[in-house]
Amino acid sequence: MVLLARENFASPSVVVAGNLMAGSLAEAPEKAGLADLTASALMRGTHSRSFDEIYQTIESIGASLSIGAGSHHTSFRGKALAEDLQVILDLLSDVLRSPSFPKRDVEQLRAEKLTGLALRDQDTSSVADMAFDKLIYKGHPYSQASDGYPETVEHLSLADIRAFHRRAFGPRGAVLVVVGAVKAKRALDAVQALFGDWSVKDQVASPDVPDAPRLRKPIRKNVAMAGKTQVDLVIGAAGPRRSAPEYLAASLGNNVLGRFGLYGRLGDRVRQQEGLAYYAYSSVTGGTGPGPWKISAGVNPANVDRAVELIKDEVKRFTEKRIGASELTDNQANFIGRLPLQLESNGGVAGGLVYIERHQLGLDYYQRYPESILGITRDAVLEAARRYLDPDRLAVAVAGPKLRGA
Repeated sequence: MVLLARENFASPSVVVAGNLMAGSLAEAPEKAGLADLTASALMRGTHSRSFDEIYQTIESIGASLSIGAGSHHTSFRGKALAEDLQVILDLLSDVLRSPSFPKRDVEQLRAEKLTGLALRDQDTSSVADMAFDKLIYKGHPYSQASDGYPETVEHLSLADIRAFHRRAFGPRGAVLVVVGAVKAKRALDAVQALFGDWSVKDQVASPDVPDAPRLRKPIRKNVAMAGKTQVDLVIGAAGPRRSAPEYLAASLGNNVLGRFGLYGRLGDRVRQQEGLAYYAYSSVTGGTGPGPWKISAGVNPANVDRAVELIKDEVKRFTEKRIGASELTDNQANFIGRLPLQLESNGGVAGGLVYIERHQLGLDYYQRYPESILGITRDAVLEAARRYLDPDRLAVAVAGPKLRGA
């Protein structure tokens, strides 16, 4: 386990954050949702504390603690007064290492998850996102929803949960960050006492994530949903990993395309000028693996084809010609200027430290960050755009009422 500590005595609080290598990529496809259910069940009871005792402990000191799973990790985050660091770390150690998974509480949690999945499957935005992932990640682990599906979650057993915890939860690859009004030595001693003897001989290794398959032609999926009046659509392709040399150029370019100001070029063209979308923005998710580079929009069913046409037109312009000099400098200033805001709280610093350790960016990453951003050129942005966004080979996922002619 890697521990990172940052002292900050300007606030009497302390934030504890981190992750373990126990995400949905470690589960079998037929067990989709197992990592998510396991992570959510950790705080339902341990061998030394009941569900009520766990939350009474948290509430009695005015603290917070949450745990959740994604594709690669199970992440945790807690906050308390600095004087209660020992309490929150002791509780964290207990729920991570010794959960009891009481049957009654797990069954109640499963019912809550199934309700959430039913609501997700009636949400046009979520359905469009899932359909998009199926298109661009065919045969790839990222094609699966990390929170699973009703038909898989319904059949997960207590034996499945306990077996997953035994093999996936352990200190290898784990990161724990402590930030706040605590001496680093005190944080180290506390973590060493509570986690130092943690050893899982057969802890499953984090699986390697392959590159995403490249689309060879444009592809589209329309998902008809009864009772809906609005369409949500997603357009794009698989993007860069966070470790890719061109990631920062792609991220800055994405800001120009669909984030800066009122959602960049996309917001200006599709929403402001043409009035075709309730919202339109782009995102690039560079994670451990090749996250998506996608454009999301909410439109009237009558405007779907026109909106898709205009979005593709903006992508074409983005990949054919360098962004303007002022677009570059404005977005560089935006990236550099917002960094202090992101790191002004203990929570922001903790999240930043988890991020740089997760992606092995180096502890001096934020010191080098302004120089890295200023080093991005218009040519670098164009090259990154051309590498990942081919306007003639994009996936389009549409979810909403049945479209005329579809």
